Amino acid sequence: MSDATIDKLQRRFDPEAASGMHEVFQFHFSDAGDHYLVVDDGTLEVHEGEHDDPSVSLSMSTETLKGVMNGEINGVSAFMTGRLKATGNVMLATQLTRLFPGH
Repeated sequence: MSDATIDKLQRRFDPEAASGMHEVFQFHFSDAGDHYLVVDDGTLEVHEGEHDDPSVSLSMSTETLKGVMNGEINGVSAFMTGRLKATGNVMLATQLTRLFPGH
């Protein structure tokens, strides 16, 4: 994940949407290094590497993540067509667009 993508995530993060949430989102990118997001009661930390106990793990390309975050790709259809793979608490993945609203 590029620094620009990380900066964008941090700028778009909605602390109110994350109030009371304590979750770890692991990203495995096919075309970049692994990263994970720690959402802890309205705060966001972005780390490189792999977390040992993520709430949900998502595997995709960085382009798929961008498309989902921009609303150009429907996350559910990306999952159904295999562009996005998820393990763990899969329902958490549906929270990403609420935590990182596009507008």
